Amino acid sequence: MSSRVVIDPVSRIEGHLRLEIEVDESSHKVTNAVSAGTMWRGIELIVKNRDPREVWAFTQRICGVCTTIHALASVRNIEDALDIEIPKNANYIRNIMLGTLYAHDHLVHFYHLHALDWVSPLEAIKADPVATAALQNQILQTYGGIISLYTDFLGGNAYPRKFPKATPGYFKTFQDKIKNLVQSGQLGIFAANWWDHPDYKMLPPEVHLIAVSHYLNMLDVQRELVIPHVVFGGKNPHPHYIVGGMNCSISMNDMNAPINMERLAVVEDAVYTQAEAANLFYLIDLLAIGQIYVQKGWTYGGGLSKERVLGYGDYPDEPYKSIKNGDYHQKILYHSNGVVENFAQGVDKAKYYPLTNKDLTDPDVIQEWVTHSWYQYPNNNEGLHPWNGITDPYYTGPKEGTKTHWKYLNENGKYSWIKSPRWKNLPAEVGPLARYMIVYTAVKQGHIKPSWMDEMVVNQIELVSKLLNLPPHVWMPTTVGRTAARALECQLGANASNYFLKKLYDNIKAGDTSVANMEKWEPSTWPSQAKGVGISEAPRGALGHWCIIKDGKIENYQAVVPTTWNGSPRDEKGQQGAFERSMQDTIVLIAKEPLEILRSIHSFDPCLACSTHVYNTQKEEVVSFKIGGACYE
Repeated sequence: MSSRVVIDPVSRIEGHLRLEIEVDESSHKVTNAVSAGTMWRGIELIVKNRDPREVWAFTQRICGVCTTIHALASVRNIEDALDIEIPKNANYIRNIMLGTLYAHDHLVHFYHLHALDWVSPLEAIKADPVATAALQNQILQTYGGIISLYTDFLGGNAYPRKFPKATPGYFKTFQDKIKNLVQSGQLGIFAANWWDHPDYKMLPPEVHLIAVSHYLNMLDVQRELVIPHVVFGGKNPHPHYIVGGMNCSISMNDMNAPINMERLAVVEDAVYTQAEAANLFYLIDLLAIGQIYVQKGWTYGGGLSKERVLGYGDYPDEPYKSIKNGDYHQKILYHSNGVVENFAQGVDKAKYYPLTNKDLTDPDVIQEWVTHSWYQYPNNNEGLHPWNGITDPYYTGPKEGTKTHWKYLNENGKYSWIKSPRWKNLPAEVGPLARYMIVYTAVKQGHIKPSWMDEMVVNQIELVSKLLNLPPHVWMPTTVGRTAARALECQLGANASNYFLKKLYDNIKAGDTSVANMEKWEPSTWPSQAKGVGISEAPRGALGHWCIIKDGKIENYQAVVPTTWNGSPRDEKGQQGAFERSMQDTIVLIAKEPLEILRSIHSFDPCLACSTHVYNTQKEEVVSFKIGGACYE
């Protein structure tokens, strides 16, 4: 018997996602999966004919959770078009803000958006706080080796300072809060979930209490992690940037200056808090939970990551002259710029292809297709490079149901507001898992000279492989592996913040306080027409902005974002994107409670909760609940 299940919407603030699956209830396999973006973004049309210097402020509003990343890609885009090289301090500050984003975004994603797919507050109240404290210390001892991979470039602190608080009283305090919610009959933030699902029995109650306690604890701590955005960018979310660098002047003598000794000390404290939260909370919890799931056979959800992953690379160590001329990729420390195929066959058998500036500008390498998207091209069966991209909405809509309440989608026609990006006409998964696979393959096969960041990635992967007693190609291309890669990258991002803060200190000590290059600020200095590309590794994956500037205004602007890659509908060849492939690589134990599907989709990094309805094959609503949604970065 086959059941059709609809989850609609899976959403976050700037868009909504609809999932449809067909489950064979005898084998529990997903026989078909459809992922549909159900809201139009339209930022490309908003910025058309605008001043290129202000575009970053608009594109940053694509997402308020992955805040700053679209601004970074946008200013890089405009700077690339106008041949602007930013000062050293601006480069270091931007990288501190990027590392901060990794640390904050990944941690918030796991604890507040994904953890409840793995742990349950109802199981947590069954735990013994004394046994929980003992287990927490045992877990720290078992997995604590991962902490040693963090390098303190600043050299100014001993660990631990603030965390962890592994005492019976600590866990009892949080357990009492959870019990009060349960006994009130209103679960509040824990309401509306399948807490009776048998998967929650995989973990002992004490592991549930550890994770849920840290969920609550991190609600406060996460605010401290983003302080560098506030100091350098003025606020969070949506900190400020400027084409040519940053707009935060530096003075070690003026106590009213945006950046002075006092404010840098606040940034440093936040950078160490990032490290402690990653090392002593996130990584340890994730390894403890993930190892149990993997040992019990939960190695599903890899999907497209088994076949092909893609990345752009990031963290330029020093300022670069241009992206499109290749200097950017000569300066980066995080060499995730590449494509890796067949990683699941083993790193020695995987195929590695470097991705460089030529791939970003070649009209035949990266293209977007709209065969199954609610857009129209002059020829719907041809892809377009972003410089030639067209954002022309063409909504056809499902035939069954109403405009706001569809019964089902027809995957043979147009069914999504997301386009289908392709690398050489092939789909690819992007994100932390993709980046880790690319760096690991590039280093192990000898394709690159590894930076300290690359070496850290390799060491992290090999340490986890040792703990799991499994080779990387077995545990990485899975839902657990995708979730683990995000935790590992949280540590990497926190370490990058530390590294670039040290470089900022050293450069200021050398007498350089410049933060912006304003030589080409005036449009009179620009060429009549210019093309640019701005790339970054967003928390959720490879992010690219392409622009054409004509007569001082934006003539065309296209953003190809991580969830465009991962959440793409089928293309003209019927090739599915990463969301759809992941769902079809997932076992669903109970069709009307597809927790496994949400777990797999959330592993790509979902966000805010939204009302969700689940339907059976007779289109009857069987349950309504709230879940975290998938990001439209």
